[in-house]
Amino acid sequence: MLLSHDLARLYAVEPKRLVEAVTRNQLRFPPDFMFQLNRHEWDILKSHIATSRWGGVRKMPYAFTEHGVAMLSSVLHSPRAIAMNIEIMRAFVRMRRMVVEHADLAARLDRLEKEYDVKFKVIFDAIRQLMMPPAEPPRTRIGFHGKAEVPA
Repeated sequence: MLLSHDLARLYAVEPKRLVEAVTRNQLRFPPDFMFQLNRHEWDILKSHIATSRWGGVRKMPYAFTEHGVAMLSSVLHSPRAIAMNIEIMRAFVRMRRMVVEHADLAARLDRLEKEYDVKFKVIFDAIRQLMMPPAEPPRTRIGFHGKAEVPA
């Protein structure tokens, strides 16, 4: 999760320009891409930061997930944002290639397994287990979730 003021620095734009871009493109930022912190969430977060590096805030900052960060690079027009968007697209292409190569390797293993004796089944099973991606941890909801009311 990254905050809007940190992303503005990363993308080399003014924080208010970043917020303007988000406001003008609200349909591109569903709740699982981005949300705005409320006062209570901001106070809790600020207490963990210790001191403010950038002064007080008039509006609460936005928090962006990895998908929101990628989408943000497509709506901002700074040279750095454009370069980051290009790199994100290249990363997707590289990932797609890896998936295709992985599928090709699995098909070859299937052919070899059929050709050879059952004695090698243990080896093929071990190779298959090594090829399996690690189990993803269960996803938790993003943001702050408190049930207790905040005293005034």
